[in-house]
Amino acid sequence: MSRRTWIDPHLARVPLFQGLSKNELRLVSSLATELAFPAGKEITVEGKTGYEFVVIEDGYVEVRRGGRAVASRGPGDYVGEIALVADRPRTATVVAKTPVSVAVIGRPEFRALLDRVPELGAQIRTVAAARIAELDHAEVDA
Repeated sequence: MSRRTWIDPHLARVPLFQGLSKNELRLVSSLATELAFPAGKEITVEGKTGYEFVVIEDGYVEVRRGGRAVASRGPGDYVGEIALVADRPRTATVVAKTPVSVAVIGRPEFRALLDRVPELGAQIRTVAAARIAELDHAEVDA
């Protein structure tokens, strides 16, 4: 595990962070902890309390709801925002399909980041709302 005090090149390439200033990118990098997971490892578990926001730096993960694969995410994608933004339990289980490297930002740091960088907060809340609507629509159709 390593905390960053510089601008991490992986994070700087994440579409979500591309409009940020160097100081804002440095802040994101300083809040993130890098972790690695082997293929097959669960990163989040549906129904559990979420404590972190996860940015995929390298590798691929599968998003599962009710044991069924519903999405795949790769470098530059992120998961975990719904539990933190909406104060809901995890809406899906995320499993490493390949070995993955991720940057993890804990709940308190994530909330502080959204407060300090309002445009980032707005983007994440918009994506979270869209993902929640998708989930709610899928539950109605089921």
